[in-house]
Amino acid sequence: MSLIIENENTEVDIFLQRKSKLNKLKSEGFNIYPSFYNVTHSISKIKNLFQNVLNDGERQNNEIISTAGRILLKRWSGKKLIFYTIEHKNETLQLMCDIRDYNCSNTEPTFKEINEIVHRGDIIGVTGYVGKSKRGELSLFPKSIKLLSPCLHQMPKEHYGITNIDTRISKRYLDLMINRDVRNNFITRSKIISFLRNYLNENDFIEVETSILDTKHGGATARPFITFHNELKQNMYLRIAPELRLKELIIGGLDRVYEIGKQFRNEGIDPTHNPEFTSIELYQAYSDYYQLQEMTEKILSKLVLHIFKSYEITFKNKEKINFSPPFKVIDMIPYLEEKTKLNFPIDMDSNIFNEKLIIYFKENNLSLPNILTNSKLIDKLVEIYIEPECWNPTFIINHPVIMSPLAKTHRNDIRLTERFELFVAKMEICNAYTELNDPEIQLSRFIGQQKDKEAGDKEAHIVDKDFITALEYGLPPTAGWGMGIDRLCMLLTNNIESIKEVILFPARNI
Repeated sequence: MSLIIENENTEVDIFLQRKSKLNKLKSEGFNIYPSFYNVTHSISKIKNLFQNVLNDGERQNNEIISTAGRILLKRWSGKKLIFYTIEHKNETLQLMCDIRDYNCSNTEPTFKEINEIVHRGDIIGVTGYVGKSKRGELSLFPKSIKLLSPCLHQMPKEHYGITNIDTRISKRYLDLMINRDVRNNFITRSKIISFLRNYLNENDFIEVETSILDTKHGGATARPFITFHNELKQNMYLRIAPELRLKELIIGGLDRVYEIGKQFRNEGIDPTHNPEFTSIELYQAYSDYYQLQEMTEKILSKLVLHIFKSYEITFKNKEKINFSPPFKVIDMIPYLEEKTKLNFPIDMDSNIFNEKLIIYFKENNLSLPNILTNSKLIDKLVEIYIEPECWNPTFIINHPVIMSPLAKTHRNDIRLTERFELFVAKMEICNAYTELNDPEIQLSRFIGQQKDKEAGDKEAHIVDKDFITALEYGLPPTAGWGMGIDRLCMLLTNNIESIKEVILFPARNI
């Protein structure tokens, strides 16, 4: 189902005609915006109660019920019979409005009047008897119809479509009104978030809220949005990640914390990135990244099974993703060494290694990243050689120290950190690591990030002295984990082409 918008002149004419009729009703004393309507049965409840107990052509004449919904279809069958289809909460119901059944009070519009008043798009309340048509369609036979809220505009047609995503987003209410698939996307999104929250609550995590507007930004390598606080006379930042604040809570004695919330990054917009996005981050004291790897497999496989009743999901192009544990694992540096035949040295941040990497890119006709730091060059190699291998859930593990300023040095290889990223359908979904809790090493990592900043990397991490002070009070062995809710929703709603399909109001040009 999709949308079409009528031409502007037709829309204006329809609006003025509709407005004129409704103003006439108002002048005659009819309330076209009543405050309340007593719904005794939702459409879903009507179907559950009567679908399998009535025969074709049979009516339940001993019980009067009332329901409400938006008119999707109106069809006259002579002057004395009108068919409607109404919808509420993704359920539809036919109305067979017969003049012989209609029995309104003297203060309400007559059969002829009400059926000339209500249009496609209006929200109406209906009271009557449940039955089945001779063809076996469950229907309501109205005794009365009440206009609850008129639609003043022409409803979009269902069978054509707006191809421009920005048009659909600018009128998202119409997109949701007409397109059931879009509504289902956001119902599924709600189920995903509820499942994640319930899973963590049941495993002794507590949900917390950290500041969105702060005097500094940190916890990720990204460019922030900057604003100015008039009263304090200082710059403020929208957070790019809640990581540092959440680790301060671990230091304070809250051993298992998580936050589901908005992050803001002043970066490009593409099919998998939106400047405002939703993430979930958690921190677990006395744990490491191995334990979070096991948790990731459990939580995602159980989530997929909960929603689809299967570990396997199928996309529109018939490709499948299997979330059965255990997930595939790729050890980043050994894999890149095998693919590139390069030797990754102990000091991966050296100028000599930088020269070797640039030469490799040029000799193999590979596109260079915009910023030629070693971390960006290695990340580009991952994009070229590893990410295409990550269709089914795949852990990429053990990132270099220069790519992971907040992660703990690997216990068996000082070049690396104890970190993993989970990729699905070639998209990054999760990022996790054993947390660096040595304040001296953390400070040196922050200072090292300034070298990248000087080389033009505006996303490099700031030196956060307040966080260093917090670490000096003692952060227990801790593992941290973050996941993009929007990208997970893209996967589980079959919308991997665009993140805009799973965010109700994404960024757009105006």
